[in-house]
Amino acid sequence: MAAATNIIRHKLYDYIRIADDKKLHAIYNLLEGEIEETSEWWKDKLFVEELEHRYEALESGKDKGFTVEQVEASIDKLRKKRYGK
Repeated sequence: MAAATNIIRHKLYDYIRIADDKKLHAIYNLLEGEIEETSEWWKDKLFVEELEHRYEALESGKDKGFTVEQVEASIDKLRKKRYGK
């Protein structure tokens, strides 16, 4: 099922990139409520608590985290694995 979802997601990305203004506004109007809810992450108490917990772990040294270079290398590796690029 995840593969089918990814196919749908990529088709929507592609469609939105080339959609004319009228279609883009129609899509946005259809989903506006959900889009606004997801963009107001600071209102989600559990999410904010999780962010604070992770921040404290990084600041205290309990979690070493990753450098930007490590994250970029990981993304490049995954991109090559998935897309061969």
